Amino acid sequence: MKKIAILGYGNLGRGIECAVKNAPDMELVAVFTRRDPSSVKIQTPAIPVLNAAELDNWVGKIDMLVICGGSATDLPGMTPKYAEKFNVIDTFDTHAKIPEHFANVSAAAKKSGNIAMISVGWDPGMFSVNRVMSASIIPDGKDYTFWGKGVSQGHSDAVRRIEGVKNAKQYTCPVEAALEAVRSGSNPELTTRQKHTREVFVVLKEGADAAYVENAIKTMPNYFDEYDTTVHFIGEDEFNKNHSGLAHGGFVIRSGKTGMNGEHKHIVEYNLKLDSNPEFTTSVVIAYVRAALRMKAEGKTGCFTVLDVPPAYLSTLSDEDLRAHCL
Repeated sequence: MKKIAILGYGNLGRGIECAVKNAPDMELVAVFTRRDPSSVKIQTPAIPVLNAAELDNWVGKIDMLVICGGSATDLPGMTPKYAEKFNVIDTFDTHAKIPEHFANVSAAAKKSGNIAMISVGWDPGMFSVNRVMSASIIPDGKDYTFWGKGVSQGHSDAVRRIEGVKNAKQYTCPVEAALEAVRSGSNPELTTRQKHTREVFVVLKEGADAAYVENAIKTMPNYFDEYDTTVHFIGEDEFNKNHSGLAHGGFVIRSGKTGMNGEHKHIVEYNLKLDSNPEFTTSVVIAYVRAALRMKAEGKTGCFTVLDVPPAYLSTLSDEDLRAHCL
């Protein structure tokens, strides 16, 4: 039974707790938080909630530290730091900065002979795997990725960090006309702005400057600056009533051709419709915890991504059962 600990306990932490409970080969042994531990109420009271400063006392006592705490702005510092002491896994999702994050985490993990897995979830994550697979099978083609309509946890967190914001929820919305053009097989050239819009619902703190907040959202690099974004300022009651869910989803589509003269069209589509984005994301994470620990048992160290993992390593089934029932 592999011993798992969580660093951070928000929506992702709750999802990990649930996913570990349903994993027959793992046990959650501790939750660590950068907040006051007494303020964190977990779903399994018997599991200790400890201050993150106590993590040093757990070196050698856990098999994997799942880093759920912090946003994409925190993980570049947190994951390398803890990779020097533990096997770690994170959900870093700023695509443009993944190579830099990978290099930093790999150097830290190799220093102590640990294994790390970064950018695990569904995008980056499962969508990444499908992009590589479909492009490898149909090299003469184009990839298209659409997200939503649904809540982006990373974007919502980024908005909540803006001065004057009390609470916020961001929805990513695919442009239907663009989606239909891709599914037609016409291989359109689409800009980022043409594929998605973003819609943000914000509860302001008392006395906050709405104009400042709206501008900070719309000009935020890597999050909103390349999109048509609509910002709504609403009251806390309306926010709690209409924006408490965490549904999400999306599509990865490969449109391409085969034949001596490209005479045959093919569309490969992988889509997700998620009632709970964090619960699905953390279910992916737990599967990759299993894979990472198998790779560590083989002597691998350093940093890896979902693209480095054989599918069989994710499963609780034996190789014999996989061949008999899944192949």
